[in-house]
Order: sequence, then structure tokens, then C-alpha cells
Amino acid sequence: MNSLALSKLLELSMSLSRLSLAQEGREVKQYAKSLLSALSQSVTADAIAILYGDQHALTILACNGLSADAVGRQFLLTEQPRLMSIFESDELVSFPANSDLPDPYDGLLLAEESRLPVHACMGFKVALQSSTLLVTFDCLKPDSFEHLPEVYLKTLQAIVSSSALRMFEAERLYEQARASTLTQSQKSVKKQILVGESAVMHSLKSEIELVAGSEFNVLIQGDTGTGKELVAKHVHFNSQRNDKPFIQINCAALPDSIAESELFGHKKGAFTGADKDRLGKFAAADGGTLFLDEVGELSLTLQSKLLRVLQSGEVQAVGADHIHIVDVRVVAATNRDLKEEVRRGKFRADLYHRLSVYPLFVPPLSERLDDIPLLVGFFLEQLRGTLNAKQVVMDRQALSRLMHYDWPGNVRELEHCVSRAALKAKHQQWQANIIEIHDIDIAPKHHQQIQQAECMTTQEKAPPVAMKFAVELLQKDMIVNAMERHGFNWSAAARELEMDRANLVRLAKRLGLDVKKQMS
Repeated sequence: MNSLALSKLLELSMSLSRLSLAQEGREVKQYAKSLLSALSQSVTADAIAILYGDQHALTILACNGLSADAVGRQFLLTEQPRLMSIFESDELVSFPANSDLPDPYDGLLLAEESRLPVHACMGFKVALQSSTLLVTFDCLKPDSFEHLPEVYLKTLQAIVSSSALRMFEAERLYEQARASTLTQSQKSVKKQILVGESAVMHSLKSEIELVAGSEFNVLIQGDTGTGKELVAKHVHFNSQRNDKPFIQINCAALPDSIAESELFGHKKGAFTGADKDRLGKFAAADGGTLFLDEVGELSLTLQSKLLRVLQSGEVQAVGADHIHIVDVRVVAATNRDLKEEVRRGKFRADLYHRLSVYPLFVPPLSERLDDIPLLVGFFLEQLRGTLNAKQVVMDRQALSRLMHYDWPGNVRELEHCVSRAALKAKHQQWQANIIEIHDIDIAPKHHQQIQQAECMTTQEKAPPVAMKFAVELLQKDMIVNAMERHGFNWSAAARELEMDRANLVRLAKRLGLDVKKQMS
């Protein structure tokens, strides 16, 4: 090795040494970002990625040179032979330029001509007992890494491994403790991850972790399509009840005639058609968690019976003479403003307070636009297998349009939008290995708003502003105009804006509008 190479390795070692001292106890992703920064000074590459996972799948903790949606993807080792080769080797693995193994980042590099296959690729792993860290380096130029001496690369791997092993020791102990309490069914719940790195999602994840360990009932509130069911599953998975049943029921789909039987069960002969005993959802969830989705749709009669169970734990099946005691934690969800429903007499105040011991609010997608690239990557990776494609990617212009849309249908609408676009692209490019999405199907009304905003920016040559500030200005203007058109009627304005009334009021408050004045 020459003196320049030795200098780079020394600087890497010193950087990671300072990193270990400065970041001890900090989260894994923050460490990965700092490690990535240090590696970028040691190896020149079009893309560097740090992945984390187990023998089944890996996700990217940090990367540079890859499209924004790459971080949201999950790489299954059975479908990624290059990553599998790196995972199975204790040495640094370098692939020849003419390797016929598909590269996981084909179509994802930000470098010029990024749609070309990756030609230079190498990587190594760091075994972390219960998990694994992979570091990969990629370039479009075939001979990019040939000038690096073998001893240089081995020393670099040793330095990174030593640092990572120290930093991930606490993570290893935590994972071991968690794994000892998991059943196979609960492991499948864990795979349903909450995708998002925005401030509001970090806050939500912290709230979930905090309340999950308690026995408090939880009320999850949020717009339709935000992922309230997924939040409920994470509350259960992270609780002490995670090896017990997680039972869910959609209250909106329960006719009054059978709702009581569904919740509490019935005895044979209790009513016409009751030809055998039936176990209710509360009894089925005994020892575990019962998720009441759309709890705001329950009738007042059923609300009073539900309140009795929450107060005493006593369940009486329809037609039964005896009472059964159950130990059930209730997690409820609704897209309604239950405080407003209580005020209007549509929901019992005592039941509301029983359910909302610890309320969680799932933010709408319009408040976490920075998470869209991650979500898009997550959905595209799932669609890759569904469409039987080597890779499915979205160009920057299409992704930009997604980030300028207000998403009244939230994450569910985004998923459906991406799925439609991918299916159309597959139909148009059925012979291509890498499917590229260029066209996005967004409602004409919102297209027009985007075009008007772009036109104003072009004509007026306004100075650049932060996206969040610009979005808030547009939201304020739309709310005020809608209110004026409808004589300051919140319900009518909410219908025009395709929002729930309570969510519109909450958004107006967050934007600093004088809600009380508008209501008067």
C-alpha cells in the first residue's frame, strides 16, 4: 500500500473510533449514516449502501448514490444472488464485470446512464450474532475498483467490522431478549413494518413503544387509509401479550342484529339460527388484545354493553345465564372525532374515556410528504415480485408529482396509485427487464392545482421557499376560500375539500387559523 492508502485507512480508523465514543447508545440508523460518511472518504463509488437484516431479508439503513425510494425497499436474499454471495462469505466479495448475476441496484443508481446495468460491485458483511450488516460498493464503470489493493480492502473490512461489532452489541442483546418471547405468528406481525422516517412518524413510533409496554387501553385516531390497523398490530406485538391472540373486528361491518353475538358470543337456541354455541371476540382474545376497528360506528345500545366489559371484565353471551371473566386489552381505532361525537350525543362520554386512556394519532400523508419516497420504494419492491420483473423503478419527475399531491386517501391511496402505474408500465414495457414508471394517474382536480402552482412560480419568478412553508400557504388559502364559499360551514367545506370535518378543523388549528372565530 502507498502512503495515500495508509493515510485513508488511518483516517477511517480514527473517524470510527471517535464515532463509537460519540454515538454510544444512539440508534442504529444514525450510526449507519455516520459510517457511510466515513466510508465515502475511503472508497470512491457511484453508490455505497449499508444494509441490515437476517438470513431472509435486508433493508437499507443508509446509502448515497441511490434513488430516494431505495431506502424503502426490502431485499429478499433468495431473490438477490449477489447479496446472498456477500452474506454467505466471511471475506470481501468482488464480482467480475461480466457477471451474469443481477445486481439489486440495477436502475436505482443516480449516476448518469443509471438505467444501464451495474458493472462494478463488491461488498462485505459484518456478522452481528442475531443479525447481519452488509456494506456494498457499486459503480457503472467496469474497472472502478481494480486499483484498490487486496490488503487495503481487507484492512478496511477489519476496521469497519470492529467498529460495528462494538456499536451493535446493545442491539444484539435487545434482539436476543425479544426473540425469546416471540411465537412464529408474532414474527409474521413484525414483518409488517411502519415505513417512515419523518419527524411525525418518529414521534408516533416512540409513542407506540411507550404505551405498548403498559396495560392501558389505546384509542388510535386518524384519517381513512393512514394505517391505523398496522399501528394496532405494533402496539400488540410490542406488548407483554405478544404471545397471546390478536383478534380484530370491523365495527362498521357489524349489523346491530348480530353485533352483540359477534362481540360476546351466544348459546345454542338463543335466537333463530343459533344452532350451536358461538365464542365471541372477547372470549377469543382472552389474555391478548382485541382490536375494535371503526369503533365510532357502534350503536349507543352496544356501546353501553361494551362499557360494562371494559369496567368489570365480565362477558355474558347472548342466551347464557352465567358470566365469564376475561382478561383483554382493548385497542380501538376510528376516523371520527369522538370528542365531537360525544358532544353531539352520538357516542357515550364514559366509553370514550375508557377507550382513550392513551390516545395515538396517526398523521395523514399530507403531513409526512418526506416519507413518500420510502413508501414508494416499499410498494415497488413488493410489485417487483407480483409483476415478475427484475426491477421496477420510478423516474424523478413522477416521484416529484407524487410529493406535490395532497393525498386525501393517504397511504392506501398512494399504494393503489403506485400499483396502477406499475401495472400500466409493465403492459407498455412487457419485454423490459427494468420497468420504468413515467406516468402517474392523479385526479384531474389536483393536476390542475399543481399546474396552476407551477404556472404562478414560472410567471412571477418567486424566490425559492421551503416546500413545507409553500404547502402550508396553499392549504391555508384553500381552507379559507372553501369556508367563504360555504358561509363558514365546516361540514360543507370539508366535503368540497374531500376531508373529514374533524380532520379539517384540526388541520386549520395546526395552520394557525382562528377556528373559534370561523365557527362563530
